[in-house]
Amino acid sequence: MSKWTRREFLKATGLGAGALWALELGFDLSAAEAKAHELKISGAKEFASVCPFCSIGCGVIISVKNGKVINIEGNPDSPLNEGALCSKGAALLQEANNERRLTKPKYRAPGSKEWKEISWEDALGKIAQKVKATRDSTFQHKLPDGTIVNRTEAIAHFGSAALTNEENYLLVKLMRNLGVTYIEHQARI
Repeated sequence: MSKWTRREFLKATGLGAGALWALELGFDLSAAEAKAHELKISGAKEFASVCPFCSIGCGVIISVKNGKVINIEGNPDSPLNEGALCSKGAALLQEANNERRLTKPKYRAPGSKEWKEISWEDALGKIAQKVKATRDSTFQHKLPDGTIVNRTEAIAHFGSAALTNEENYLLVKLMRNLGVTYIEHQARI
């Protein structure tokens, strides 16, 4: 392989640049450039929300068009993330538009190998029955020494960073009224 001199390298570079410039003269790119400038979110309705992945609560803007989420980006008005998103938040669109995502509750009867789709009313009813049965069977009124405790240690609650302060306040009130002692939150983990 022969070594190129500086002069030969500059000639080859100039010829390559000239060839590219000459090729570009024959193409009309205005239609492609116009299409590139059209935003995919034009005509979409925007909603401000919170990223559900961690306890920071980064603000996101969700663009919806024809009932489908078409874009999710960081909210520049959020003081927490100022429009930036981590890799999990940047992939949030894939969670909204995933054909494998469950949108209806499923139930598998004891001993069954098959899951069947049930209504939200049935699912919430089954959950309420299980919570009540567990609470009733494990509720402690007093310790052996006579100390009144009124609690159950068989149920735990794990809060979500995607909920507002008011929603978390109401959930903790509900858990305390049920006698739940194991109450944790994602922000503390």
